Amino acid sequence: MTRTAGLIDAARVERLVADDEIDTILVCFPDLQGRLMGKRVTGHFFADHVLADGVEACNYLLALDVDMTPLPGYEFANWEKGYGDFVCKPDLATMRVVPWLEKTALVLCDLLDEHTGEPVEVAPRQILKRQLERAAAAGYLVNCGSELEFYLFRDTYEEAQVKDFANLENHSAYIEDYHILQTTRDEYIIRAIRNGIDGAGIPVEFSKGEAGRGQHEINLRYADALTMADNHTIYKNGAKEIAGLNGRSLTFMAKYDMAECGSSCHIHSSVWTADGKTPLMYDADGPEHMSPVFRGWLGGQLAHARELSWLYAPTVNSYKRYQPESWAPTAIAWGSDNRTCGFRVVGHEGPSFRVENRVPGADCNPYLAFAATIAAGLYGIEHGEEPSARFDGNAYEAKDVGRVPWNIVDAINELEGSEMAATAFGPAVHAHLVNTAKQEWMAFSQVVTDWERRRCFEQF
Repeated sequence: MTRTAGLIDAARVERLVADDEIDTILVCFPDLQGRLMGKRVTGHFFADHVLADGVEACNYLLALDVDMTPLPGYEFANWEKGYGDFVCKPDLATMRVVPWLEKTALVLCDLLDEHTGEPVEVAPRQILKRQLERAAAAGYLVNCGSELEFYLFRDTYEEAQVKDFANLENHSAYIEDYHILQTTRDEYIIRAIRNGIDGAGIPVEFSKGEAGRGQHEINLRYADALTMADNHTIYKNGAKEIAGLNGRSLTFMAKYDMAECGSSCHIHSSVWTADGKTPLMYDADGPEHMSPVFRGWLGGQLAHARELSWLYAPTVNSYKRYQPESWAPTAIAWGSDNRTCGFRVVGHEGPSFRVENRVPGADCNPYLAFAATIAAGLYGIEHGEEPSARFDGNAYEAKDVGRVPWNIVDAINELEGSEMAATAFGPAVHAHLVNTAKQEWMAFSQVVTDWERRRCFEQF
């Protein structure tokens, strides 16, 4: 393991390469599923060439499904256009040593057109950047935090695959929400993840057991939205790598088993002045202590939650998480510290006052989920969209509130018909996202499941 950890600048990485403390650089970018794609580059080639010029990669990487199958329906990249390259240009602010891999560093990239040098607009990191530019133009900086949950198993990834991902051994035999005894038994893995991610320059606050057998949450410190999305993505990849290196597996599936709680990605967001120094959410004299900015921000989240639900819940599996009294919300309502609502207002006077969106699952792409949050919030501020009245009580049983789409088909229709999304993201990006959603549903529609065979083989 390298002796150096955390964020490093270009000069530092060149010195580490020269001193043979770093010999490999992961040159990466997030794909549509939120995974890291890229190349392992030798340290000397990175220092001599990639720092200045970047590397090239096939543009089909933004037109694939999770199985790496090239999909039809994309204008950006297709067989007719020959699937050319784009340039992966390192964002040196993201350069860091990876403590759990020997002599290895990682840098995230922005994607550029290989001919014009212009940003690739359908790249998830660029989609988020465009929303942040809109926020900056309005005088705002957006801070976000994402709380990711996952299930830990005693099986290795290879063993899980041989089992067809069924009948896996949960790392805990009982629900371990806030348990110290059981999480001590898990600590050899959770500590490695917690300290490894922190050592990679991503501030970790704490870990805790969650409401499922073998379910955990490791919380990262909030940051500006782009930094948080980067940290989220590196953490998610790193957690799986560390588990695999220790002979274990974990999953961020939204609902890996109907008998267990789903895994969420609660997104906390707040709006600040453009210099990041002054929070704009709290008003001691405002209704519910909300400033006009907060009211517009929350009003937009509520008004457009259904239209943007696919960006929070991108797979067929995502929608199985929305079950009554399961800790996953079904109601598009807001409450004050009320976990039965889709949106929960939390915090106190000053910087901590914020809204938590409980709709996203752990399978969401953070760049797209944050972009959706910002697009809806800005629209709400710009158009004076007021939040509904605070909901008190059990929102699962509410009769007069909107509901999260219960399947991906409804979510696709909402996104495709959303004028707000088309305007906020631009027609080309909107079409790219809608096609990605449709292809996910089409892939599932061409599969016969075990459930169908058990139900229909003899009885129909």
